[in-house]
Amino acid sequence: MQAHCENIYKIARKSAGLTQIQAAEAINVSVRSLADYETGVTIPPDDVVCRMIEAYRAPWLGYEHLKYSTAVGQKYLPDIKFSDLARAVLRFQKEVKDLESVDRTLIEIACDGEVDETEKPKWREVTKEVEDVVSAALAILFTETQKEKALMARAI
Repeated sequence: MQAHCENIYKIARKSAGLTQIQAAEAINVSVRSLADYETGVTIPPDDVVCRMIEAYRAPWLGYEHLKYSTAVGQKYLPDIKFSDLARAVLRFQKEVKDLESVDRTLIEIACDGEVDETEKPKWREVTKEVEDVVSAALAILFTETQKEKALMARAI
């Protein structure tokens, strides 16, 4: 597990204003197990993370858990550049404009339903722009709770 993941569970719990004892009770695990999750000794199972998300009211935690604690997440989920709401919206608008700039290329390549060898470099550029839009959109979805997360990260 990456170092980033070692504190996401602690950040979410503290953002919810819960002690380890209160959180362990709310998510039905032992305090020792919770401490192990928060220090990166063990990765919590998905059902525990689902209970954390609900108890902590932290939907971003699900994404971060998948992104940093699973090989699939590390390989395929785009990074989210969290920020305040205004910056998140501006970044999203910028990324949408960037995607519009490759719209013609997207259509030209996709028209025949396949990407041939000569089109692959341009296709990588197009898919990078799509990934950037997805990342920016997710940042907007998670902005409210992310603000709390950022505050807590500074406090830890």
